[in-house]
Amino acid sequence: MPITQRPVLTLLVTLAAFTSGCSHFKKSAPVDTSIAGQTDADFKTRWMEKRTGELVAQGQTATAARTQAAAEFAERYAFTNAGKK
Repeated sequence: MPITQRPVLTLLVTLAAFTSGCSHFKKSAPVDTSIAGQTDADFKTRWMEKRTGELVAQGQTATAARTQAAAEFAERYAFTNAGKK
């Protein structure tokens, strides 16, 4: 390849990289984790209330029912960050 064609080829390759929609130069949008955290907290609250009510209906005291419901939630949904911010 002649020396005079190299700068032209280099310029064309550079232009193609910047105009081809290449995502290497784009910044990603920040993720809003507050919505996910609030959703997890709401899920935990509703699940705990429901399960506590079921356990109280079976004859447990409210304190014992809440303790058992919390243990069951932690075991069953350990993969979530429910309620943690």
